[in-house]
Amino acid sequence: MNEYDSNRIADIVKSKDYVLTEDVKNIDCYVLNTCHIREKATEKVYHDIGRLKKNYKNKKKPIVLVTGCVAQAENNEMLEREPYIDAVIGPQSYQNVPMILSKLNERKNKFNFTDFDVVKKFDQLNSIKNLESKISSFITIQEGCDKFCNFCVVPYTRGPEYSRSPEEIIKEAKDLILNGVKEITLLGQNVNAYSFHNQEGKNYKLSDLIMELQNLKELKRIRYTTSHPKDMTKDLIDCHNKVKKLMPFLHLPVQSGSNKILKNMNRKHTREEYLSIIRNLVKAKPNINFSSDFIVGYPGETEKDFHDTLSLVKEVNFINSFSFIYNPRPGTPASNLKEIDKETQRKRLIILQNLLEDIQIKENKKKVGKLKEVLIENKMKNQSKYFGRINNSTPVVITNVNAKDIGKIIHVRIKNYNRNTLFGVKESVESEVAA
Repeated sequence: MNEYDSNRIADIVKSKDYVLTEDVKNIDCYVLNTCHIREKATEKVYHDIGRLKKNYKNKKKPIVLVTGCVAQAENNEMLEREPYIDAVIGPQSYQNVPMILSKLNERKNKFNFTDFDVVKKFDQLNSIKNLESKISSFITIQEGCDKFCNFCVVPYTRGPEYSRSPEEIIKEAKDLILNGVKEITLLGQNVNAYSFHNQEGKNYKLSDLIMELQNLKELKRIRYTTSHPKDMTKDLIDCHNKVKKLMPFLHLPVQSGSNKILKNMNRKHTREEYLSIIRNLVKAKPNINFSSDFIVGYPGETEKDFHDTLSLVKEVNFINSFSFIYNPRPGTPASNLKEIDKETQRKRLIILQNLLEDIQIKENKKKVGKLKEVLIENKMKNQSKYFGRINNSTPVVITNVNAKDIGKIIHVRIKNYNRNTLFGVKESVESEVAA
């Protein structure tokens, strides 16, 4: 979601004649868009600004904006701690960036824009085209979270759940497609909690959106993330069977395989319910693959709890996952709990990550020699090779394609692999799938 937000900020500031640059040593404005999920994110802000200050020690200071969830959580404290920052702007207020830039150019006041005004944000963003020109792009359809997991800051930094109108989403999708986009990923903190009541009384769900998007002729692939198990409804599961353009891959965070820990986390689902969802999805789409999120060393986690997580990983066979040591986030209920010792956390993380890595490598190895459909996204920087993804989102590097293949779905023979990436060659022109 942060990538989507960053792209939209870039679209917005073009109204003030700002353009993106990779030349950090010659800038007028520095925007640091942040995430607050992990503890280190906050300190990284100050480290990045420290490096910026060194670059501009003997130069005119650029305008410095900190946006996103860290700005929301720290707000005035951040302005007090680092005077180099000119404004903090929460994730529901970045539509104000052009106005803030104008005022900062007029006078050097500090600004704190951290109100939860998601309606106003999207009202304004809807009037500005999403200029993303990548082959694979994102659309935010839902923001905020009402789940209140005991370890998570998102409900406090992003606010309550809010869903955009389907008309706005379809319009943004059409704009992206006109710009060359072939694959769209629908984004939300709880994307499958998407729910919009229109004036006629119809309630649009994520499944309805997916069904409408499949009718956009030039759109070749649809994905959605991140989902919550509680909102994996039958109609959405059925979409994986009915909609050919919906890719056979789902990121479905579970966090733990232990019912005790899931309850303590306030996840609102059990291990058995999670596995039932997985089985129903496999029934609907037999070739579907899964990834997940895991928190290791949550307060109260015993060896048995940890082994419950390992057994769940083996049962589902996740092809790609994210795993982290628990760290308390200020203001969350879990931050008041007694932590288990760091060495135990570290050892468990290594065991889990080794297991996840072994599964990932084995799954990639199985694909060697197989013919896969790959959407070519771009030419790799400073290389002659090209980058794409198969339908389960695994990256592929291809050697024998050219610029004409960008945006096409082609057949690629997989020749080699590592943990994260497949390597292959394009088959004959006859095997090409029409883009």
